[in-house]
Amino acid sequence: MLRRIIALCIKEFIVLLKNRKSRLVLIIPPVAQLIVFGYAATFDLKDVAVAIYNKDQGEFSRQLISHFKGSDVFKIVADLNSENEIATVLTLKKALMVLHFPQDFSRNILKGQSGQVQLLLDGRNSNTALIALNYANTIVADFNKAVADRYGAKVFPATLKVRSWFNEQLDSHWFIIPGIVGLLTIVVTLEVTALSIAKEKEAGTFDQLLVTPFKPIEILIGKSLPGFIIGLLEGSFIIFMACFWFEIPLRGSIVALYFGLLTFLLSAIGIGLMISTIALTQQQALMGAFMFLVPSVVLSGFATPISNMPEIVQKMTLLNPMRYVLIIIRSVFLQGAGMELLWSQYVAMSIIGIISLLIAGMLFKKRVY
Repeated sequence: MLRRIIALCIKEFIVLLKNRKSRLVLIIPPVAQLIVFGYAATFDLKDVAVAIYNKDQGEFSRQLISHFKGSDVFKIVADLNSENEIATVLTLKKALMVLHFPQDFSRNILKGQSGQVQLLLDGRNSNTALIALNYANTIVADFNKAVADRYGAKVFPATLKVRSWFNEQLDSHWFIIPGIVGLLTIVVTLEVTALSIAKEKEAGTFDQLLVTPFKPIEILIGKSLPGFIIGLLEGSFIIFMACFWFEIPLRGSIVALYFGLLTFLLSAIGIGLMISTIALTQQQALMGAFMFLVPSVVLSGFATPISNMPEIVQKMTLLNPMRYVLIIIRSVFLQGAGMELLWSQYVAMSIIGIISLLIAGMLFKKRVY
């Protein structure tokens, strides 16, 4: 009995290793995911964009700014001249945080009092904001120690007065739950679409489908519509739960939100049809969908900021439709953005959707003829 089991096991290994596609599945996905997770998935911050609004211009404000400049974590990107510029740099994501020094900052420290610095954070990504705040607290603590040692201060020379924009309490649910709209929508849509043609091939009914009066374009549309409808219903359900169960504020235009969801579904269906056209069995289709889903989630900014990733990986994310839909969903929910601010995201997803649908159509036509 044991010999038969061992013989069968050896036979399965031989079949598996002799098949070129099987060898590729064993080698490429683990290596690709190792690279993606190893370089892209990190909670460490670097080159955090900081804008400075310094009304003080005194010795101590310059010293504290120099501490931020000397840090490996922060990068000064702008010197602001008015309070009106603060909203602009945070809304357009030109800076993650703004340091606002009042006029009496240095004067208060010289008097032996605490000088307050206002720290304004972009709270749309609460995890990143909290990590940046911890780094900022560390730098201020180092500054306080240096000033106390030099001048013998008995109180903390500088204290941070923190204010978070878009997510006042830095509640992580406000960041994660809107992102789940894009995550679960693509999972359901991609799986349904990827299996649509592959299951016909596996069941042996694909050739029968081709001899029907349906044209190839009609077959593709018929195969893609169920995934589109299911994805739209899935996304709508999660949006409803986010608003009324989890009480996430929907501050922006519902039209802007759904236009983004529709263009996202277009790109997801195109990718799903490409996978389904290439795959010969349902198992291959599921494996193809899985191979796309895992890197797309990691490279989307769902959990870790894209700005933390290496430059070459950041460029790879431009091919990922999830990157764009998460920007749209979170901007509409938390920022109150309208279509006029998000048109570039719509265009990028539409291009990905059109190209993927054209490739799927060409692959399907090649299979037919």
